[in-house]
Amino acid sequence: MKTHLFVVFLMAAMCVMAQQNVGFRDDGVVSPQVNDDGTVTFCLKADSASRVAVIGDWAEGGGRGEMVKGGDGVWRYTTPALPSEMYTYRFDIDGVVGLDPANPFMRRDVGNLFSIFYVEGGCADYYMVHDVPHGDVVATWYHSAASNADRRLSVYLPPMYGKEDKSYPVLYLLHGSGGDENAWVELGHVARIMDNLIARGEAEPMIVVIPNGNFGKQAAPGETSENLSYRPSMTKFMPGYKNGEYEASFTEIVNFIDGKYRTVADKQHRAVAGLSMGGFHSLYIMLNYPDKFDYVGLFSAGLMKDIDTSIATYSDIDGKLARLNEVGYKLFWIGIGDEDFLYELNKDFRTQLDADGIKYTWHESSRGHIWANWRQYLLLFVPQLFK
Repeated sequence: MKTHLFVVFLMAAMCVMAQQNVGFRDDGVVSPQVNDDGTVTFCLKADSASRVAVIGDWAEGGGRGEMVKGGDGVWRYTTPALPSEMYTYRFDIDGVVGLDPANPFMRRDVGNLFSIFYVEGGCADYYMVHDVPHGDVVATWYHSAASNADRRLSVYLPPMYGKEDKSYPVLYLLHGSGGDENAWVELGHVARIMDNLIARGEAEPMIVVIPNGNFGKQAAPGETSENLSYRPSMTKFMPGYKNGEYEASFTEIVNFIDGKYRTVADKQHRAVAGLSMGGFHSLYIMLNYPDKFDYVGLFSAGLMKDIDTSIATYSDIDGKLARLNEVGYKLFWIGIGDEDFLYELNKDFRTQLDADGIKYTWHESSRGHIWANWRQYLLLFVPQLFK
């Protein structure tokens, strides 16, 4: 009887706590509100705050808006009309920066959390869920002899995978510094992009593989045996940063994927692309294995002037470019923003490609080193693959 009463009281207490949590979060404030004209209104109830601003990744107003407090104690700010995109933002409350408490949707970028919203009517339509056939995203592990460890990667399988007797081409999609095997899935919306492109007939059905490019780590933070003691950080602070081992051992990943999944295992049906550090990786993977890939995409590629050319992976770039021309390829695609801090280095590389007779596609966009550009580059790059 005592045990029965204890369980009843415990369940009642849990219900009260749950109700308290729901009530604590529900203050009647709706934020953000995406308006019909493309403007976005942010609201925050903070009675005791003296100054509140919203800080986002949109271009208008430098992405910062000073909020005004109303008589109801709610701070408000409305942006100018924003182009279609997925946007991230946070609130600055008297110097303390944090998430929007009224918005349950968020993303992690390296070690920071951001609230998100979408402005529809353009590229963001590809980043949202629609009533189309959906592919699967699986996390799997492969053994790397080069690093003597099991390493984790994410794999997108198209909606028809396994439902028909068919093999598929593969896009290897690489993240930037501070990213991991989750970055292109969460911030890049690769699964939704692929679902929507395939459903619209704008892209060939394909497998997309997102490896972890931090060669000194096995997996994303929280997914290794270090558990929560491994905190997110930029890759340059990790072992194995740009020492050539990741690119040199990349065939381990290719062989694993070809062995585990139904792939068309030849050069004509493989592509490699990446953003920032991943663009750097993609370039040298292509140059060192020109017989493995027919397509390469460099998205704001993290090219460096002070690269250690004594490392075999990074040596003799002109010779490797000549070899690439000799072997042949179908697409060498470069995208860069005109405000990107890597813009001049990419322009210099373009000059080198011209001198070496390498044919390429150059796409110059606005703005800088941001996810908005990389998602849009993916939308441009993928429809050109495996035609």
